Amino acid sequence: MEDHSVDDDNSSIRSSSPANSPVMDRNPSPPPDREGEQGGEEVDAIGETVYSKHWLFSTFTRLIQIVSEQNMGDSDAQMQLPEEDEDELCKIWDMAMDKDVAGFLQEFKAADILLGVITKSRCPRLTEICVGILGNIACFPDTCLTLSQNNDLGVVLLLLLGDTDPPTLLETSRLLLTCVSQSDVSSLWLERVRQQTSVCSSLCFIMCSSTNMDLLVKVGELVDKLFDLDEELMKTWVTAGSQPSDEDEEEEEGERRLDVASSLLEAAKQLRSQSPEGLEVYLHALQLLTTIHHGIQTLAVAGGTGQALWTFLCEVVCEDLCQPDDPPFVLQEQKGLLVHALAVLSVLYACQDQEAEHSKADTLLPLVGSMLRVLQYHREVSSGHGQKEKEDGQEEEKVDEQLQALIQTTVEFLSDIITDLTKDAVSELVTRGYLTEMMCLSAVGSLLPQFIPAVQHLVFMLSEADPQLADRVRKEFPVSLSPS
Repeated sequence: MEDHSVDDDNSSIRSSSPANSPVMDRNPSPPPDREGEQGGEEVDAIGETVYSKHWLFSTFTRLIQIVSEQNMGDSDAQMQLPEEDEDELCKIWDMAMDKDVAGFLQEFKAADILLGVITKSRCPRLTEICVGILGNIACFPDTCLTLSQNNDLGVVLLLLLGDTDPPTLLETSRLLLTCVSQSDVSSLWLERVRQQTSVCSSLCFIMCSSTNMDLLVKVGELVDKLFDLDEELMKTWVTAGSQPSDEDEEEEEGERRLDVASSLLEAAKQLRSQSPEGLEVYLHALQLLTTIHHGIQTLAVAGGTGQALWTFLCEVVCEDLCQPDDPPFVLQEQKGLLVHALAVLSVLYACQDQEAEHSKADTLLPLVGSMLRVLQYHREVSSGHGQKEKEDGQEEEKVDEQLQALIQTTVEFLSDIITDLTKDAVSELVTRGYLTEMMCLSAVGSLLPQFIPAVQHLVFMLSEADPQLADRVRKEFPVSLSPS
C-alpha cells in the first residue's frame, strides 16, 4: 500500500448513492421506458417490480464497454466516469436494494461482471459504484450466500481494503460487514480474513490515517464484529502487532509498525467529538481486547498504548460524560459509552505496573468523582422511576441490561479504587466536591452488601478526613462498618 493518508479528498458521494441514504423510504424512480417495450411490459419487468430487464442488460453492456475503453488508454492514468453513465449505474445501485432485483442480478451473474469491472477499473467512482451494488445485493440471505461463495470475488474485496479512495473503502467495508453479519456465510468470510494477512494492516492504516468519519465508523463496526465473532482472530491480530517481522527491518527509520490497540485508540480520538455512536463502537472493540490475555499484556506494557488509552478514556469519562450540570437521565443516553470506557479503565487500573501510577495520579480522583456521580444519578433516576411505577400500579419493571451492566461495572471498579485510597486522597475528594454527602450515601448504598471491606475502608478514612460525613454514613447504614 502506498504510504499516504486516507482522507476526505474526493470522497463526496452522489445523492443517488445508498451510502448517503442507508435507510431508503421509497424505491428509486424506474428507468425510462424505451421505444417498443410497452407491449412486452410484463415479460420485461423484473419480478413484481416495474424495472426493465432490457434496460438492465443494456446498462451492464455499457458498463463492460466503459472498462474496455478505459483500458485502451494510458494504463497509469485515473479515468473519469461520464455523468450520464454514472447516473445510469447509480440507478442499478439503488435498484439492487429491491429483493427481486437482487435475485435477478444473481441469476444474471452480475457478481462476475462486477468483479471483472472492479479488477480492471481505473476509475475510483466506477469501482465504488460496483462495490456498492454488490453491497446491496448482499443484504438478502439467498443472494449473499451465492455472492459469498465466489472465492475470487472474496479475495479481491479483501484486497480492496488496501485502496486509497475513501468512498471505495467505505462501500467495501459496508459489504464485508454485511457478509460477516449473516450467520450462514460468516464462517466463510472469517476464514478468508484469517488467510489474507493484509486485512489487519489495511484496517489499521485506515484507522490511524483517515479523517473520514463515515469510513472510520464503518471500519470500526467491521473490526468490532470480527473480534466479537472470532477470538482467535483477535488474538492473532494483537500478537502480530506486538511482534517484529522481516518487513519491519525494511521499514525506513522513524516509521513504526501499526498495531491494533493503538489504531483503535487513534480512530477513537478522531471520533470523540464527531460521532458518539462511532466512539462507542471503538470502545466496545477495545473492551473486547481486554477479554483476552494477549490483549491485556499488550495494554500493560510500560509507556505503551495502555497508558495513552488510560489518559484518553479518563478525559472522555470526566470531561464529556455525566457532568454535574447534566440531568440524571443522561445516564440512559450515555450508558453504552460509560460501560465500555469504565470496563476498559478497570482492567488498565488492575494491570498496569508501578511506573504508570504517576500518570494515573492526576486523573484518578476526577475519575472517582465521575463514578460517584454515575451512582448518584442512577439512584435518583431509580427512585423517581420506582415511584412512578407505583403510581401507575405496575408491578413489574422492564430490565435495562446495559444500565445494569454499567452500575455493576462502576461499583466493582469503585470498590477496587476505594480500597487503595489514602486519608489524604479521601480528604481531597471531599475538598474538590467529588465526594458530597449525597454522592457518598449513594455510593455506599450501591456498594453494600457486596463490597463491605471497601465501605469499611472508606468510612475509616472519612473518620479522619471528614468525621461528620463518616457519622452520617454510619447512621444511614447501621451495619458493622468498622475496619476488619
